[in-house]
Formats: sequence, C-alpha cells, structure tokens
Amino acid sequence: MANILIADNQETHFFNDVCNNFDYAAQFTKHDAGLLDQIKSCNSVYRFRFPIRKGNGFEVIDAWRVEHSHHQSPTKGGIRYSEMVNEDEVMALAALMTYKCAIVNVPFGGAKGGIKINPKNYTIQELENITRRYTVELTKKNFLGPSIDVPAPDYGSGEREMSWIADTYATMNPGQGDALGCVTGKPIALHGIAGRREATGRGVAIAVRECVNVGEDMQRIGLMPGISGKRIIVQGLGNVGYHSAKFLAEFGGIIVGLCEYEGAIYNADGLDVEAVFQHRKETGSILGYPGAAQEFKNSKEGLEQPCDILVPAALENQITADNVRNIQAKIIAEGANGPTTPEAEAIFYENGGIIIPDMYANAGGVTVSYFEWLKNLSHVSFGRMNRRFEENSNLNLVNMVEGITGVALTPMQRSTIIKGASELELVNSGLEDTMIRSYHEIRETFVNNPKIDTLRTAAFVGAINKIAVSYMNLGIWP
Repeated sequence: MANILIADNQETHFFNDVCNNFDYAAQFTKHDAGLLDQIKSCNSVYRFRFPIRKGNGFEVIDAWRVEHSHHQSPTKGGIRYSEMVNEDEVMALAALMTYKCAIVNVPFGGAKGGIKINPKNYTIQELENITRRYTVELTKKNFLGPSIDVPAPDYGSGEREMSWIADTYATMNPGQGDALGCVTGKPIALHGIAGRREATGRGVAIAVRECVNVGEDMQRIGLMPGISGKRIIVQGLGNVGYHSAKFLAEFGGIIVGLCEYEGAIYNADGLDVEAVFQHRKETGSILGYPGAAQEFKNSKEGLEQPCDILVPAALENQITADNVRNIQAKIIAEGANGPTTPEAEAIFYENGGIIIPDMYANAGGVTVSYFEWLKNLSHVSFGRMNRRFEENSNLNLVNMVEGITGVALTPMQRSTIIKGASELELVNSGLEDTMIRSYHEIRETFVNNPKIDTLRTAAFVGAINKIAVSYMNLGIWP
C-alpha cells in the first residue's frame, strides 16, 4: 500500500459527502461494521510531484492516483487535468468509481487520477511531457497496468492523452502483449473502441429516458410518461453535456436551455444543439447565438429557467442549498460527478423531485471502457468473427422465406434484415442494456424498501451489497 499523504489545509468535504452517503445507506444493509469500513476506505493513495521543463525554466507538477477498492481487479478510473484538483476530490471520485462499477455490474475496483494543471496554459509538447512523466511515475510504483489499474479520460483529458499513456507504458514494458489494455478511451487507430467518446452522454440520455418511462413515478411528480416533448436544460457543452443533449434531442426531448461557464441561453421553443456547438466553436461563447430568446451572463441563472429535466454535466457543487429552491425542473439527471450537494438534494426531494444519481447516470463511460478493455485483452474487435456469418445466415433465411411466400422484399428491406451488427452497434446495444437493467435494479431497491428515501441511497445499497459479496468470495469475511 502506498503512503497516504494529505495536506493539512486541504478541503475535505467531497470525500466526506460520499462517505456520509455511504454511511446513511449502510444502515439499510446487514453487513459487519468492519466489512463496511473496508468497503468505504481508500486502499491506496499515491501523491507525488515531478518537474517538467517549461520555457527556459522548470515547473513542479502535483499529481495523484487513488485506488479506492481492490475487491475486483484491475481498478479503473479517469485522470483529471485541472487547477482545482486536490487529494480530497480524487479520493471522492475514486470511491464513486467503485460504487459506479458495482451498480452497472462492471468487474472493476474504483480508482481516479489527478494532475494539478490548467491544460490551456501548456503547449502540446509540454502536455505530452507531463502525461508521459505521470505515466512513468505510476508504472514505477505499480499503479498502472492492464491487470492492475486502468485509467481513462476525465475532465481536461481525452484520446490524445490516453495515446501518450499507452505508448509510454508499452515502451516501459517491452514484449507485454496486453500493454494497450493499460488504458481506455484511446483513439480507434490505437485499438480504442467505437462509441467510447460519446458513451457517457449516451448513457445519461438512456438513464433519463428510462426514468421518465415509468408512468407511476411520473404521475407522482406531475409529468406525463415518456421523453417526447420534455423540456430539458443541460449545463456544460463538453463531451458529456454535448452528447447528453444530442441524444436526448434524438430521443424526442426539447433542449430549451444550455449553460456554460461564460453564461447561459434559453428558448422555450427549443435550441439546435449542433448549431449552438458550432457557434461556440467559432466565437468562443454560446452567448450571441441567434436562436436564443434569452441570455444570462451568470451560468447558474440558466439552471433556474422553466424546464422538466435538468442535466448538470459540468463540475461538482452546482446545485446547492442557496439555489435549489429556484430550480424549476422536476428531475435532475447528474451527468457530472457530485453536482448536487447533500443539503440541496434533501430540499429537492422534499419538494417532490427525483434525482438520477451521478454514480449511475454517468456510468456509460466506464461501461464502454470495460468493452474496450475486453477488446484489448482478446485482441479482436467486436463483430469481426461473426458479422459475415450472421449476414449469410440472414440472407439464406430471407431467400427461403421469399421462395416459400412468393413475396419479394425491396432492396432496402433486404439490406435491413440481412445486415450483421457492427462494433458500434454492438457497443451501443451493450451500453443500452446495461443502463436499462441497472436503472430498474436501483428503482426496485427503492420501491421495495419504504425506508429508503432517494434513488441515490438505493444505488448505494445495491453497490454495497454487491461489493460485500465480492469480499466474502475472496474469503476475507465469512
């Protein structure tokens, strides 16, 4: 176990919030107190510093990697590049990853990484040096590897950084056949997987769709069942927010508001997400978009506009006791990690709302990362072995049916029926099945125990029970 180093002056609220949620949920389980303490605690916290050359001088970079739980191997979690990152945040996010993986039945322990920089302040060469040096430090301490700890993109990082990590690890481990499985979220050209980039946002959209499809729950909060026509505000136009809005619109929702750090825009008749995205790409701001009926210089004002569903997909602590009473949405779907404070959540539920918790709602990313990891270990892409076989089988079936019935299908009908599944289609199918099954597992726990008051608590209870079984199977607890 690595040495645990925590700065005396560091804020410790986020990890405490996660632990408080855990403790509250644990009372609805029957597990030994020692086992619960083991599940809750961070197993390994590695804090380190390293120098890089910047300009004509040097700069020392602070970095972390936290492995929260080893009940499953490897551990899994993204690497955050942010000036705001600190040890408490990384510990909290690692813990959430543990519970998130359990909720969606992905066999990983939770982990998280952080590099305390603003990527905008560095050249591409400097970012590469930082990422490669970070990888070297993790590899030296055995905090990286396809069967040890598998990072992924997070806030401030993406496919490019994952490529650097994969290349550095492979260079340090010559001859290791599974080296590319040391990290997920890689580009397709470097054995990434189709659908990974949009997976988290797609998962959020599926989670929202499942929630609003339950007629009993919608009747309780005064909404009609179904996603069609629901007014939705999304905070954040990064990877998660953009794809959440995109897929929610495709499912039939109306995106009435979009919020970014520079401000917010709103139109009750709906906004064209792609057009807003392109406008921001060209001008650097969502403000000034010609299709907006209202603009707000304060991003949080955008959260308070009329809507049915609010998707905070930016950073933590966006909905607090100070502004939650101004939120007009009936449903909050947490695309980001920890966007709603515990005090705000209690108030929102008292007012009859529903919160789809982050550790379920944004689990699409780790689900598809799991598929990528499996692809890297098997050294074959999904669909490669059976796609043509399926197409030939379907073709033979169509020919036989046409011969028996005498009814000829159109070329479009034939191609639709005969077509074998591509990797992207298989990935999206697996993601959809995972999100649907997991939502109803959580809801079943919520409905069957009247003492459980929120979906978040229900999700924690389910995660705790699954992790406890894993520890028992290891023979650590009887």
